[in-house]
Amino acid sequence: MRLALISDIHGNAVALDAVLEAIEQEGVDRIVCLGDVAATGPQPREAAARLRGLGCPVVMGNTDAFLLSLPPLPEDAGKDTRMVWEIDQWGAGQLTTEDRAFLTSFQPTVEVSLGGADALLCFHGSPRSNTEVILPTTPDQALEEALAGNRHALLAGGHTHQAMVRRHQRSTLVNPGSVGLPFDRVPPGEGTRNPAWAEYAIVTWTDGRKSVDLRRVRYSLEALLKAVRESGMPYAERFAEDWVQE
Repeated sequence: MRLALISDIHGNAVALDAVLEAIEQEGVDRIVCLGDVAATGPQPREAAARLRGLGCPVVMGNTDAFLLSLPPLPEDAGKDTRMVWEIDQWGAGQLTTEDRAFLTSFQPTVEVSLGGADALLCFHGSPRSNTEVILPTTPDQALEEALAGNRHALLAGGHTHQAMVRRHQRSTLVNPGSVGLPFDRVPPGEGTRNPAWAEYAIVTWTDGRKSVDLRRVRYSLEALLKAVRESGMPYAERFAEDWVQE
């Protein structure tokens, strides 16, 4: 069994196309998407259409649910919160009836057989919540509670935009990072930047032996910025200035 794990596309079809082209060369048996497909990026329709065409299982991410039922903007929202909310409001308006039906079909968790008694459990934040954060530094007891008693051989989640492989008891926990909105942390006080690379993972499972490869594929920042400026999304120039070509 050879699987590709993708997550956190965030309406960036330029990055998704780069990942799918790379995955095509890998000879995988299956692709699983761990959620956050269309929100907060310039190509919500295009990203949803690409993924729908794959016919792969998709987990419900927190921003997928957000687009389907956009809550009011809090009265005390700060500048950054307002910007993201307005981008997502625009993104929700871009979705067709077919797109919304596709997002509605996403499941809280997805289980994939690895053969025999072994299985992969996929989620977005954790098995109990698509907003829960699991990091390499999450204490073991907190991680045990977040996993809600699941003892699958392989567990896969996204949400944090931080690629990770972590052992927990007899399970291996994988986060493939973010396809469409990776974070590259810069010196203290300077926040984050978004490099023009797309992250994903390849999992190979053979007779209970496993390997996990965390991958990056670079793509054209020029192509992404062209999509941003032609999209009609609010804050296009502000969104564009956070990106760098690596």
